[in-house]
Amino acid sequence: MRTTQQFSITLTHDMAELVRSKVESGEYASESEVIRDGLRALQLHERALEGWLRDQAAHAYDAIKVDPSRAVSAKRVRASLAEAHESSLKAG
Repeated sequence: MRTTQQFSITLTHDMAELVRSKVESGEYASESEVIRDGLRALQLHERALEGWLRDQAAHAYDAIKVDPSRAVSAKRVRASLAEAHESSLKAG
């Protein structure tokens, strides 16, 4: 029994060139290997995001529901970001 399934996909020219260049460089043996590796990376990214949502974001949300004074307003966040941006411009 086959453990693989064949697909036909359409890529943008840039993506197709990236796949070709990975194979031509010898980094991968085939276009399929490049695509499989990209899908593995996507799976890892999605797992990390799910873990962050479950382990950090949900807990932070629950804590703010219990004690709304812990929340930071959007206005304060924007002001803090603007201040950090100004500092980085002056330092750079």
